[in-house]
Amino acid sequence: MDDVLATVDVRRRRFTVEEYYRMAEVGILTESDRVELIEGEIIEMSPIGLRHSLCVAALTGQLTRAIGQRAEPWFANPLRLFPHTEPQPDVMFIRGPLSRYAEHPGPADVLLLVEVSDTSYRFDRNVKLPLYARAGVPEVWIVDLTRDVIEVFRQPSASEYGVTQRIERGGTLAPLAFPDVVLAVSDIIPA
Repeated sequence: MDDVLATVDVRRRRFTVEEYYRMAEVGILTESDRVELIEGEIIEMSPIGLRHSLCVAALTGQLTRAIGQRAEPWFANPLRLFPHTEPQPDVMFIRGPLSRYAEHPGPADVLLLVEVSDTSYRFDRNVKLPLYARAGVPEVWIVDLTRDVIEVFRQPSASEYGVTQRIERGGTLAPLAFPDVVLAVSDIIPA
């Protein structure tokens, strides 16, 4: 029997964003389900720990105050990348005004995207980051809470970023879209 199973080709059923939303409409997925759609698969998101929450709060507060009316904050909300992919990054700033959107923003709308990673680092770095690059998201930060660094990725191409930078405690960084907004890593990553 094991020999028969080993020779059977298995095809996965990938869901589209529309089908994903339909599952929510009919109650298969609920608001309490912490999931996102990645390459047609429904992925359960990691639980949010205190350090993650503190980091997201510090980052969103600082960026919102500094960026002001130049962009719209879009926190833990969907980003439509492809017909089968709609992640929910921790922090995004998108082009405004919000009234221009008839559906969730896409890559061309993103000015800055940030993933805060503790237990999800490998997934954010190895799965989501190449998707952001392929979609053309201009700048992605991964706040690595395990190593206390922020990785900055710019100049997207087919599946990677041409410019990467790693900034440790004591360093500063500024978004490409807002070079006047200089943040200290030690003010973002909780002790």
